[in-house]
Amino acid sequence: MAQYDVVIIGGGPGGYNAGIRAGQLGLKVAVIEGRGKLGGTCLNVGCMPSKALLHASELYEAAVGGEFATLGIEVKPKLNLDQMMKQKADSVEGLTKGIEFLFKKNKVEWIKGWGRIDGPGKVVVKGEDGAETTLETKHIVIATGSEPTPLPGVEIDQKRIVDSTGALSLPEVPKSLVVIGAGVIGLELGSVWRRLGAEVTVVEFLDRILPGTDEETAKTFQRSLQKQGFQFKLGAKVTGAKNTGKGVELSVEPVAGGAAETIKADYVLVAIGRRPYTQGLGLETVGIQTDKRGVIANDHYKTGAQNVWVVGDVTTGPMLAHKAEDEAVACIELIAGKAGHMNYDIIPGVIYTKPEVATVGKTEEDLKAAGVAYKVGKFPFTANSRAKINHENEGFVKVLADAKTDRILGVHMVGPNVGDMIAEYCVAMEFSAASEDVARTCHPHPTRSEALRQAAMGVEGWTMQA
Repeated sequence: MAQYDVVIIGGGPGGYNAGIRAGQLGLKVAVIEGRGKLGGTCLNVGCMPSKALLHASELYEAAVGGEFATLGIEVKPKLNLDQMMKQKADSVEGLTKGIEFLFKKNKVEWIKGWGRIDGPGKVVVKGEDGAETTLETKHIVIATGSEPTPLPGVEIDQKRIVDSTGALSLPEVPKSLVVIGAGVIGLELGSVWRRLGAEVTVVEFLDRILPGTDEETAKTFQRSLQKQGFQFKLGAKVTGAKNTGKGVELSVEPVAGGAAETIKADYVLVAIGRRPYTQGLGLETVGIQTDKRGVIANDHYKTGAQNVWVVGDVTTGPMLAHKAEDEAVACIELIAGKAGHMNYDIIPGVIYTKPEVATVGKTEEDLKAAGVAYKVGKFPFTANSRAKINHENEGFVKVLADAKTDRILGVHMVGPNVGDMIAEYCVAMEFSAASEDVARTCHPHPTRSEALRQAAMGVEGWTMQA
């Protein structure tokens, strides 16, 4: 029977990063993944393929629409959807092969199959051929991730009614697409197909998009999407869906009450969120119970069972790849006797649309609810020289700082390239920086990053370029 220091169930961002860190620290480690490729949902059917399509569709729209013409570039583009899908698949393949290389480099063993716990210190792996192998280990890390949440009354057939996985590989550009759920996944994938020519309608149960996001930021983003052609039905509940063979008929009714309506579309994307993947893990063999949603609770990544740990989407906190990665590193460092730690107050979130949305820390609504006195500094991209010459005028940077100490409490942005720029404020907040620290840091000109500085200046009312 094979003996390990750590066995990790799941090869996504939580699992593969845990494996790599364990290998770096000299632990004998195995990662169990049955998908056939490493990288989990994120690399295979999530973050990475969606970004490949977002990038390609953005360029296509720039060519088809007026953006290229404005720049003096005259073209007559033709969409080759098969090639767009091929380059997506090729990019994903390269990334998964990259993880295999990192495993070899750091002496991480990849065991292909599906793992389940079989009592303390034991993990059974079932291979593709059905054969089972038992591993013995000092520590078990559960990193099984999540799966799309189903919607009662709507059967996902991956033909006309798809989840996020199916929406990455539609065989044609729909004339009409209905997205159920106004969260990150629905708005990103809706953007892809809207740019390629689909009419997109978003149906959301709540009365706003992006629940939990800073409200002003979400409203600004919604206005931008509406200008692009998105239609929104907020405060609406989907009660049923019928695949007619050539399309879908959706039954929708107002949450507040009123007459139901039928919406017809070529395709429907169900994107109401994700739920932890815990089926068949043998949790009962070590006395672990999940909550109603399937979440495994943790205390510094420890479950209720001795030497069984948990990271990523399958436990508490936001379902984000970078959160899973940070947890994986901290968890393995604790296993190795080091001081593993993660700051849950500084986990950035990004929506990779155009414009992008990026946030970190507290929202205005959070601070008001907590009774925290705060100041706001805000700067529009219409006043940023680089954004203006690039015709990227939408959005703003908003900085929230403690009214007494000036410590940065939250930052919310809509605009060009903000997904990359939010990292500056993550670093600042990790060092408990004041808004003045950013305001007095020299930024290169002309860059979009100057908007970050100008917004920080605005906290004390000395913005200079607007």
